[in-house]
Amino acid sequence: MSTQNTPPTNADYTREYFDILRSLGGDVKGRRAARAYMQASTAICHHEVVESTFVPRLFNQRTYDVMKRTAETAHRILVKVIEHYQADPGYRRIFSFDPRLEELACLPRGYDSVLPFARVDTFLDEDGFRVKFCEFNADGSSGMNENREIAASIAPSATFREFARRHRTQGCDLFDAWADAFLRIYGTYENRVDTPNVAIVDYLENAVIDEFKVFARLFEKRGVPCAVADVRELSFDGRALRDGRGRRIDAIWRRCVTNDVIDHWDESQQLIDAVRAGKVALVGSFAGHIVHDKQIFKALSHPATTEFLTTEEVSFVEETVPLTAFLDGDHVNVPQIRANKDEWLVKPTDHYGADQVYAGCSLGQKEWEDVIDRFADGRAGHPFIVQRYIRPYKTDTLPPDKGIEGMADGEVGCTPVPYNNLNGLYLYDGKFAGVFSRLGPRPTISKDMEGITAATIWVDADLGE
Repeated sequence: MSTQNTPPTNADYTREYFDILRSLGGDVKGRRAARAYMQASTAICHHEVVESTFVPRLFNQRTYDVMKRTAETAHRILVKVIEHYQADPGYRRIFSFDPRLEELACLPRGYDSVLPFARVDTFLDEDGFRVKFCEFNADGSSGMNENREIAASIAPSATFREFARRHRTQGCDLFDAWADAFLRIYGTYENRVDTPNVAIVDYLENAVIDEFKVFARLFEKRGVPCAVADVRELSFDGRALRDGRGRRIDAIWRRCVTNDVIDHWDESQQLIDAVRAGKVALVGSFAGHIVHDKQIFKALSHPATTEFLTTEEVSFVEETVPLTAFLDGDHVNVPQIRANKDEWLVKPTDHYGADQVYAGCSLGQKEWEDVIDRFADGRAGHPFIVQRYIRPYKTDTLPPDKGIEGMADGEVGCTPVPYNNLNGLYLYDGKFAGVFSRLGPRPTISKDMEGITAATIWVDADLGE
């Protein structure tokens, strides 16, 4: 543990948590109950309950301060980029977007907030508190319900209750805070109505439906009707946008990512026409694509961007954004990347869910060369980027308690296992709201790579407003 005059580190809190766990014989009862809770929970992604750990991420005051400053600084910079993109046709040329995306990103939004909802994913070195960005996400971001359900699953356990007895603990309010922010933003909409009908909209085969339903209930509690709708079921008659049941929609929380809109272009025209006509408030305008697309990492260090950033913002970008470039001979030394696989990560400019992300350090040399051959110089038919690989910070945790229901108490282990960390920092209308804590045993942290989610808990921290 830390000395008397030094505040505990996150690692100190985690060691204390494991000490409590061991003193309770592994808290098998609490872990069985947590596992059972999760298996019956609404923390479902792609029709499966997400895997989680019984050990929460325990963050101290310094971590909160660094995360808040990082998230809110990033948001200010991203807002400037969006505003310049929309105002300056010359600036748009530093991006390589489908012309349809460019037109959508420049549609008027009719309300004040430029980037209402975002999650910026980061790698935080919890020893030196240096931060590097992994990616930026706008309105397609999820994970809020995972955090809520996992926190609820461990809260009744003897381990958590004893830890909470010793410390001030707080979770992340990722639900009420967004419902309130959404309605504040809608209140600035130029064509607002007193009691809007709200829809949470996506292509439902890609959606986190259970999460949507939780948010819909929160709007209903505020006296605001809210439904979940598929983009393809919307209809627009020139006066009003309606869902598949014929109900008028006044405001949309856009959860569909823009590349899905392009993929379903013909089927999405009713929504697009209503937005063009200014007949619906699309909270999370299509301009969010500008920051969602991985090209943003390259654009942030472009001279056309740095000239409108402050000196402090330029320094922030230099410190936090890993070297990023198009994977082609005009922008990088492809043979050098081929020969130094452990230094690099290859991924598409515009996918999500860690789809087609390749970390060189997790591949053999021949596999890495095959990746380069497949994606360099536009060979895949769409652009890929290469990015400096950031080694994630490791923290001790417990793997998911699979099969614990059928184990004898003595068979349930509680030995810490080091996992890599990825911290998703939520921003609601530019204000830091909380963290999506993801962990994984492999170089790439994702559900497809045995990734898991942990509850996020602030410990002995003053969160301010």
